[in-house]
Amino acid sequence: MNSEYLLIRRMKSGDQNAVEEFVKLFYPPVLKYCCLHIADHGDAEDICQDCFEHFFRSFHNYNSCGKAKNYLYSIAANLCKDYYRRRKDLVTDALPENSFDSTGGINLKLDLLSALSSLPQGIRETAILFFVQELKQKDIARIQSISLPLVKYRIKKARELLTKFLGKGDTK
Repeated sequence: MNSEYLLIRRMKSGDQNAVEEFVKLFYPPVLKYCCLHIADHGDAEDICQDCFEHFFRSFHNYNSCGKAKNYLYSIAANLCKDYYRRRKDLVTDALPENSFDSTGGINLKLDLLSALSSLPQGIRETAILFFVQELKQKDIARIQSISLPLVKYRIKKARELLTKFLGKGDTK
């Protein structure tokens, strides 16, 4: 049995320590995902918290057939889409604040964020899940409710577009 399954079982039995472990384990990657989609860090945090609230509200119906992390990403993706529907903003018009660790050059971070935000919506979603969140292709297919070949195509297309955008072919 994997540790996630055991953690879910402990949570279902009412173990509050397990709930805390769950949140500590999954909150940072879900927040990072939200920050990559929502320009305002405070709004991204609110959406992340809403994601966990939604998860726990429907937890009694949750069967741990899939990975909880994938389910949380699905919830977060829908909440981010709802956020933009309500605000009628485009994701590509804004860059997230402080969505990466403090290490590394700020220019590289800005270039990467700009490159990601330049991708078409479906490809951007897949690219973030694959390159930033480091999910497996089959998990991405499940989260996005698309076929595995489509995930592979989107990753390939994202590589091409990101390489072109970041100028990897240029010699400086």
